[in-house]
Amino acid sequence: MTTQSLAPTAATNREAFAELSRNVREGGLLVRRRGYYAIKIGTAIGALVVLGTIAVVLGDSWWSLGVAVGLAFVLTQLGFIGHDAGHRQICNRRRNNDAIGLVVANLLTGFSFGWWLTKHNRHHAHTGRPAKDPDLAAGALVYLPEQVRERGPFGQWFARSQAVMVLPLLFLEAIHLHVASVRSLVRRRDRAALVESGLLVVHGFIFFIVPFLLFAPIRAVAFIIITQALFGFYLGVTFLTNHVGMPIVSGATDLGFLRRQVLTSRNLSGRSLTGFFFGGLDTQIEHHLFPTMPRANLRRSRALVRPFCAEYRIDYAEQSPWRAYGDVLHHLRAVGLGSAIPAID
Repeated sequence: MTTQSLAPTAATNREAFAELSRNVREGGLLVRRRGYYAIKIGTAIGALVVLGTIAVVLGDSWWSLGVAVGLAFVLTQLGFIGHDAGHRQICNRRRNNDAIGLVVANLLTGFSFGWWLTKHNRHHAHTGRPAKDPDLAAGALVYLPEQVRERGPFGQWFARSQAVMVLPLLFLEAIHLHVASVRSLVRRRDRAALVESGLLVVHGFIFFIVPFLLFAPIRAVAFIIITQALFGFYLGVTFLTNHVGMPIVSGATDLGFLRRQVLTSRNLSGRSLTGFFFGGLDTQIEHHLFPTMPRANLRRSRALVRPFCAEYRIDYAEQSPWRAYGDVLHHLRAVGLGSAIPAID
């Protein structure tokens, strides 16, 4: 397994991150952007209303499948807003962020906000640590050679093909998240789970039952399949490049928060349009260093973080989207074949 250099002392790590944090705060980059999010949320919900109106006006027509395509795009943009709410980027008060997250995640996108938030917080706390980062847990895909060895003959065959199979699997991502959300809520018995479940039921009626009230059965099925498949694919391609193929943290070495988050994350180069399509996840390094930073400030913070990392000799990974996808596929293929992967000991 290839190895990167050891980190300096824990004291140096803390001092470095404290200095960077001070620079970020003094630059006003942690201040909430209420106007930005008001426009973002209003536009997304407005787009939903417009698409719904178009679907009703078109009626039982194959042209309604164009609405399904637009719906998938808007739902993913709403998913990004739910992500930001989960990180308390939108409002100062946790209660307000949670309210936005519940509406956007459970009611509009159909995912359990509570389930996702618990899982995602664990990912941020243990990024790149195989035993603790839930995003490194084996599922349909495997991310570590040892995960391949733990599988049976069919699982090992599938792992060898996963670099090819990842594309069709992405179309199933939204369904996977819907199912995982329901399964997590079934196991819970608290009041919050009842609220989340109620919102999911309303979501299911709007997005899975109403199409049958508007269209003939065959067109309703096609509408739902296109919406969910493209929704899942769009979600998948936006987070696939975040950490897959980046070094994992092995051994007992304490890298410190700064180095661990930077070394295990990947940024995408490109103009502001890249940030829009990726929901701010193109600035993954800055997001992991400052999770509560409003999405609108992440690109500005890159101008501080990148030279800071160069000064402290911390590898800062930034690639074009196409180069990043190429590296992801190479990594998935290497893992499936049992090859060594980059690690930090």
